[in-house]
Amino acid sequence: MEKKSFDFDAFVKEAGEQLRSGKPLVGAEGVFTPLLKRVIEASLEGEMDEHLKEKKRPGGNRRNGHTQKNIQSSLGGFDIFSPRDRDASFEPQTVAKRQRVISEDMDQKILSLYGMGLSYSDIQKHLKEIYDFDISDGTLTAITDRIIPAIKEWQNRVLESVYPVVWLDAIHFKVRQDGVVKTRAIYSILAVSTEGQKEVIGIYFGENEGAAFWRSVLADLRHRGVQD
Repeated sequence: MEKKSFDFDAFVKEAGEQLRSGKPLVGAEGVFTPLLKRVIEASLEGEMDEHLKEKKRPGGNRRNGHTQKNIQSSLGGFDIFSPRDRDASFEPQTVAKRQRVISEDMDQKILSLYGMGLSYSDIQKHLKEIYDFDISDGTLTAITDRIIPAIKEWQNRVLESVYPVVWLDAIHFKVRQDGVVKTRAIYSILAVSTEGQKEVIGIYFGENEGAAFWRSVLADLRHRGVQD
C-alpha cells in the first residue's frame, strides 16, 4: 500500500481552529511523554544504583531485570521499565511500586530539566523540588549522575534539516528559590516533520526573552542540523 502523504494545508487549518478554541496544539498524542519517560527511568536506575551500593555484601543482592508498567500523566500515558533486585528489597521513590499516576506539577518540573544551561548543582536543587520525599545525599548524587547523560543526549541529538511547521509553547511552573516561591517559564519548540510527525525539538529557559535569547535558540537548532 502506498504511504499517504502528509496534508500540510489540513494541518494548518486544524491548528488554527485549535488555537481559536484555546485547545493545545500537542493534542493527545503524548509528544512530551518520551521526555518524562527518559527522566523517570534514569531516576529509577539511579535509585537502584544507590540501593545496591548500600546493600553491597559478598554474595548479596543484585539487579534482576525490569518491570514494565503504564503511567498516566497530564501529558498522556506511557510505559516505563522499573529496575528490580534479586531479594525484592528495592522500594523506588521516584515512582512507587503501586503508583500509576504522576502529578501535573511533577510533569512540568521534569520538563524544565531539559532547559538549557542547568549545572550539576542546579539539577540537584531542582530534583529536591520534583521529588517530594526524603532523599539521602548518596541517592541524590546517583540519580543526578544518571539523569544528566540522559538529558544531554536528548539536547544534543541531531535534528532533521527541514521542519515545514514549527511553533512555540510556554509552560509556567513554580520553584522555590532562596526560600521564596517564584514562577518560571520554559519554552518548548514543537515541530512537524516532512512525514507529519510531531516532536519536541528543543526546550529552553526564558528568563529574559529578548533578541539575544532567541538568537541563542536559533543558533542551537542550526548547530543540531536545522536549516529551514
